[in-house]
Amino acid sequence: MSELAEQVQEHLLAAIENDDLVLPTLPEVALRIREAAEDQDISIAALGKVISRDPALAARLIKVVNSPMLRASQEVTDLNAAISRLGINYGSNLAIGLVIEQIFHARSPVVQAKMHEVWSQSLEVAGISYELCRRYTQLKSDQAALAGLVHQIGILPILTYAQDHNELLSDPVCLNHVIERIHPLLGDKILRAWEFPRQLALVPGQYLELTRHTARIDYADVVQIARLVRQNDCHRLPDLPAYQHLRLGEELPLAGPDLASALAMFR
Repeated sequence: MSELAEQVQEHLLAAIENDDLVLPTLPEVALRIREAAEDQDISIAALGKVISRDPALAARLIKVVNSPMLRASQEVTDLNAAISRLGINYGSNLAIGLVIEQIFHARSPVVQAKMHEVWSQSLEVAGISYELCRRYTQLKSDQAALAGLVHQIGILPILTYAQDHNELLSDPVCLNHVIERIHPLLGDKILRAWEFPRQLALVPGQYLELTRHTARIDYADVVQIARLVRQNDCHRLPDLPAYQHLRLGEELPLAGPDLASALAMFR
């Protein structure tokens, strides 16, 4: 590790420990959606009214419903119809995940390009996680998609920090090293602050632990597998404890048209 990377890492770890690092906040519309969804008696129209306060979000949700993975015989053009197709729980979780995209923006073109790269990767992992869950597990597909969208959320404050520290921004190798070492810790901290369910809040800190053993498959396992499928690194899958939960033997999940559909799900 370079001297700069070590210095930055020590500084960021100290800032995390002392709560001095500015973490991203969950946008207000996401909080309203989550609050609305917690009402067990909420109607589709009422949830649609909350989501429609953000027209861009409403349009994105409709687009997802019409994606190859979810498309039915008739195209959906209305927000309430989209929520009806998804269901209250799925629709609200998916909307919250899509709202998070709004915070992946920076004033620096270099940082913005990196944020776009991270978000694009997260979108693809989300689509594959959704389909893996739907086909091979009893977990909730919408929760898996949300886990995929936020598994790299800890990278955000590091990139925000880099905007104000040119020496880090101008050294991509150093920046990537710092991201790799610290983002899981920050991701856990952010999702706890956002009051995400524990099973999702644990994902950023555990999805890179490829040797982790669990009694049953969880969302960190799903994200692990989804990342390797996305990277076309499937030869490693059979040896993963996470993959062994799927009981597929040597069969590889998602290939060809299936993978293409999963990757296109949130596009």
